[in-house]
Amino acid sequence: MEKFLLDLILIYKNKEKGLNSLIGTYECKIDSKGRLMLPSAFKKQLSSVMQNGFVLKRAVFQSCIELYPMDKWEVLMQKVNKLNRFKKKNNDFIRRFTAGVKFVELDASGRLLVAKDLIAFAGMSKDLVVTSVGDILEIWDKNNYEKAIDDAVVDFADLAEDVMGQDEDGIS
Repeated sequence: MEKFLLDLILIYKNKEKGLNSLIGTYECKIDSKGRLMLPSAFKKQLSSVMQNGFVLKRAVFQSCIELYPMDKWEVLMQKVNKLNRFKKKNNDFIRRFTAGVKFVELDASGRLLVAKDLIAFAGMSKDLVVTSVGDILEIWDKNNYEKAIDDAVVDFADLAEDVMGQDEDGIS
């Protein structure tokens, strides 16, 4: 199980398939029907993978939802599918990890339809933040995003040292 979690982290560093990383954080709105206009900067960055669709899912560690381009989702699911389902811990993980997963496509107007259960999970109101996290997007309620960022400020220096300070060749 620990190796699997390390593999999940490495997915964010996976440069083998077309899309390497996304850049940006944008405020937007979701309408009463759950439609979200994807910011145009992300549409441009995702243009090479847009025709394959996306997967929306609950985030593991935060109250937000994640948007995976289909090729990135398939890489992730290859790893999940290697888990032995006859181990209860693995089976429980798979069930919870895939809970609420939805296939979505942009409509003719460039909007994503976010399912009501995912909206409820993330505590979304009308005002949202869509932000890049490596090669996926996170979609947050604006107030929850600002709180998460503010809460993380205090610990970010220590976190950065623990996570990035271990790199032998350093980052500049």
